[in-house]
Amino acid sequence: MPKNLVINTGPIIALIAALEDLSILKKLYGKVIVPYEVSQELMAKGTERFDAKLFSQDKWLEKRMKPTQISSFLINSLDRGEAAVIQTALNEGIKTVCIDEAVGRRIARLNDLNLTGSLGIIISAIKRKERINIESAIYKMRRHGVWIGNELEKEAIKLAQRYFQDNLTKK
Repeated sequence: MPKNLVINTGPIIALIAALEDLSILKKLYGKVIVPYEVSQELMAKGTERFDAKLFSQDKWLEKRMKPTQISSFLINSLDRGEAAVIQTALNEGIKTVCIDEAVGRRIARLNDLNLTGSLGIIISAIKRKERINIESAIYKMRRHGVWIGNELEKEAIKLAQRYFQDNLTKK
């Protein structure tokens, strides 16, 4: 049975920047939940932005239509999107969240949630034999203003190359 995922704003923007759509999520997860607060952040400036336009076109994402009732601890510790992602996962018993920001990741870990990020999703796709060039994906993310540290870039490239090599040797 495929895992379900609750996803935050940053990874949606990063994945659209890198891959020009979100179809990779459909291949990797059974259900992808986008809390109301995340949708509001993405659509705040309408559909003029590249990411908002593509996000609004994805009909298979489970976009929540009502605000999340968020605990005071989460709402006082994180921005509304991250807080809603963690609260939704906890409320619905979903074990995996997609958050790129360090503070949100730390609080997700404190709540015993499994984590992935935008690069983690791309690497998982490569591991499952999707043909994605990690260097190109990172370049496109950066071109659209997504911040990726140099150490994270090196680690992501190393992992992607290892999975690519593993896939070649298994043929």
